[in-house]
Amino acid sequence: MKSAAIREAFIRYFESKGHTAVASSSLVPANDPTLLFTNAGMVQFKDLFLGRESRSYVRAVSSQRCVRAGGKHNDLENVGYTARHHTFFEMLGNFSFGDYFKRDAISFAWEFLTSPEWLNLPSEKLWVTVYAEDDEAYDIWHKEMGVPAERMVRIGDNKGGKYASDNFWSMGDTGPCGPCTEIFYDHGPEIWGGPPGSPEEDGDRYIEIWNNVFMQFNRDADGSMTPLPAPSVDTGMGLERISAVMQHVHSNYEIDLFQNLINATAAVLGLTDTRDSSLRVIADHIRSCAFLIADGVMPSNEGRGYVLRRIIRRAARHGNKLGATSPFFHKLVAPLAKEMGEAYPELNDQGSHIAKVLLLEEEQFAKTLDQGMKILEQDLDSLQGTEIPGETVFRLYDTYGFPVDLTADIAREKQLTLDMPGFEKAMEAQRQRARSASNFKMESGVELAIDGETRFIGYQDLSAHCTVIGLLKDGQQCGALTEGDSGALVLDQTPFYAESGGQVGDAGLITGANLRFEVRDTQKAGKFHVHHGVVVAGSVAEGEVLTAQVDNNIRGATALNHSATHLLHAALRQVLGEHVSQKGSLVDSQRLRFDFSHFEAVSKAELAQIEALVNDEIRRNTPVEVAEMDMESAKARGAMMLFGEKYGDQVRVLSMGGDFSVELCGGTHVSRTGDIGLMRIVSESGIASGVRRIEAVTGAGALAAVSKADNDLGQLSNLLKTGRDKLLDKVEQMLAQQKQLEKELGALKAKLASSAGDDLLAEAEDIGGVKLLAKLLDGADAKTLRDTLDQLKNKLGSAVVLLAAVDGDKVALAAGVTKDLTDRYKAGELMKLAAQAVGGKGGGRPDMAQGGGSDVAAIPQALEVARDYVKAAR
Repeated sequence: MKSAAIREAFIRYFESKGHTAVASSSLVPANDPTLLFTNAGMVQFKDLFLGRESRSYVRAVSSQRCVRAGGKHNDLENVGYTARHHTFFEMLGNFSFGDYFKRDAISFAWEFLTSPEWLNLPSEKLWVTVYAEDDEAYDIWHKEMGVPAERMVRIGDNKGGKYASDNFWSMGDTGPCGPCTEIFYDHGPEIWGGPPGSPEEDGDRYIEIWNNVFMQFNRDADGSMTPLPAPSVDTGMGLERISAVMQHVHSNYEIDLFQNLINATAAVLGLTDTRDSSLRVIADHIRSCAFLIADGVMPSNEGRGYVLRRIIRRAARHGNKLGATSPFFHKLVAPLAKEMGEAYPELNDQGSHIAKVLLLEEEQFAKTLDQGMKILEQDLDSLQGTEIPGETVFRLYDTYGFPVDLTADIAREKQLTLDMPGFEKAMEAQRQRARSASNFKMESGVELAIDGETRFIGYQDLSAHCTVIGLLKDGQQCGALTEGDSGALVLDQTPFYAESGGQVGDAGLITGANLRFEVRDTQKAGKFHVHHGVVVAGSVAEGEVLTAQVDNNIRGATALNHSATHLLHAALRQVLGEHVSQKGSLVDSQRLRFDFSHFEAVSKAELAQIEALVNDEIRRNTPVEVAEMDMESAKARGAMMLFGEKYGDQVRVLSMGGDFSVELCGGTHVSRTGDIGLMRIVSESGIASGVRRIEAVTGAGALAAVSKADNDLGQLSNLLKTGRDKLLDKVEQMLAQQKQLEKELGALKAKLASSAGDDLLAEAEDIGGVKLLAKLLDGADAKTLRDTLDQLKNKLGSAVVLLAAVDGDKVALAAGVTKDLTDRYKAGELMKLAAQAVGGKGGGRPDMAQGGGSDVAAIPQALEVARDYVKAAR
């Protein structure tokens, strides 16, 4: 049975049991900073399990894309060397949100696995584990499903504490938790390994294929367990694992999904033998890399982008091991799309973009390897002994992406060894940092103990009568607020928009017979809008009926910027390509800021084209249309779904210019595009690898920007005493003159340096048979120091030299050691000491180093450091 057929059968089976099929969420968890990547099927349903949101269904089924390659769940180093470790996998799952519980969950799993209509696995091949104290689950399996006791295993608290067990699951240190029951498949006695719970459980004979988690309790901070009012079910079955079972193979890499990718990789690399483990690594890694890029992650040096970069480079390194001499990894996007594009059309839609990102990263890694080689050679020049320190190996690996095995190869050629214990110590420290940064922790913020919810009426009304249903002071619920108090009001309904989707929260006033409350921000807290501000007069208590009035000027200006952001997004995709996706935004009354995925700076010509497209749509003055519809209808309409947002079953679709811009958005907007007036782009910049930022202004702000530019142009024309139409020619002429003058100045400085160098030769002193020249060079800059240093070394023949100069309000330093003395003296060591003396930093090679500082008065001490250094190192 093919993997695609298994995926489809799983969804169909649970749909037949009343489950709603829910599409896989992004690999970037929506509004969840506690997770690096989506690593389980339940991630998109977390708020449902916690009771923070509700949906139209109480049963769901999904095939969720998952990545485990960073933080707590990190399988990266094992990938390719074991039968079942992957960076990317698909998790089949069925979920109940307060509906069915243990009996139905167990019955569904058993029927799907063993029924002839579905997977038809032999029941005698299946083993079951339950939590030791979960007699209910044990009895359902044994008495109702007929699983014999000899194929059932009770797993107790085997991880060092109460409820710390392989068969007891928790969402975090506190919160929902409960027992789980796992299903294992027995591959047969010809495969080594023992049943779960036995000393040989790590073998390959018994493989876990399904886990049913029963969220039954809420764990408090003191460890006490309280039964949940609506117990829920969260299950997971790895598609790759069940495919291996159904296709009668023992390794996930032998299933159809991987075999096709392995064969494609071998073809790209010109190989006929497909057994090498490096092919498995590459086949795995193309899946995680392609899907991460499709979900908006770009290679970078931090966070998710850093993990992506590591995976790409690991794949490139394994390609090099197989003989690749040029970029190859990007060529696997097309075979992957052929394999998985039907289930995940984003691979087809973004295929060219994904391939381009991978190609650029492969090319960058080739340069990185060259850079790493140079750094390694420098470190080897100053190496004491025959062992390369573990910190050096780790720095090359972690900072420059330099493979450890390549460092080892170079070490062997030079009869050197690696300090691998030191490297592993540094690696473990990094893993601990990643784990502590990525652990899933329950939020400790205050949960509002308020019945009901806040109804938002601000699309139609900017003023309304509302009832106070909650009050907050110092982050805690309270009974009243009085004059001078800073706090927050929760209302039964409100015209105030709460910050969401990049749009800031509304400001305004809430008033009553004895109250004037100034709202400075509005935020969401679950189902409630929380109005933060100050009581400027009177007091307020729960139950009072008040008048809420949004600041119309601020709301109106914000709407201009928000609507322009939608037009900008659409224009970016038209000009730069469909790969552009929103990476973040900020919309307030003053400006708009839009972050988006793109792998290079946007040219001035492209910016002009983008700005013109937006202003064309503004001048067309088309209606801004809003429609409520279900998610499937929104997708059919072509609506874009924005990065980092979570959507319910019913969504709000906002259209501008017909099909020019169609997005899901809950924000506030203008009535017609012409209301925006004008949009002016004020800046474009890079904020991270593969992420660009555009800032713009609209309406009165755009007119002010145009007016300022015109005024600045007039002043510049007056300063240069030329007409505006000739300004460009004038500036070009002045730049050419400046370039010529700088060239002449450089020649003069070089001449002075040569002359000064000749004068300095006689001042070299002898310290124990070693020539030392340590001098201040008046009027020199950093380049002049370097030129003079080279001349002095050549003319002295054998010497240690330290030169200093005052460059503006800074100190510039240059140190040199002639080749014959580098076994005794290191220019880099001398520079570090001298730079410290002037309050700065420095370093370099054994024969030449540079540095500087800010303490001009300490130059004599820095020069004296050179004398002490030469004396001490004799």
